[in-house]
Amino acid sequence: MDDVTRAGLIETGWEVHGVVEDALLRHPAVKGSGADWLDKQRLLLADMAVHLLQTALKPGQIELDKLSNSLHAILTISDQFLPHAELKEATRKIYREVGEPRL
Repeated sequence: MDDVTRAGLIETGWEVHGVVEDALLRHPAVKGSGADWLDKQRLLLADMAVHLLQTALKPGQIELDKLSNSLHAILTISDQFLPHAELKEATRKIYREVGEPRL
């Protein structure tokens, strides 16, 4: 990907992040409030997905700590929607040992 396209996507990501985060912070739901809580969790999932996009597109070497944190958050939040997939269980392996990425 060329630098101009990459920079444009990163900028768009920040714009999307701002809108999603604002909606998340204004959402009145609290844990245990049923469908409203799940709606708020969807906003949080979108927020974390944008963080993953930014981490993946940032120039240079990928920051493994940010990648790990984003994936952990996405899997943890998604576990509420896909409990049969045991995604929360998978998060335990993320921080086990950070090594070099495999190609």
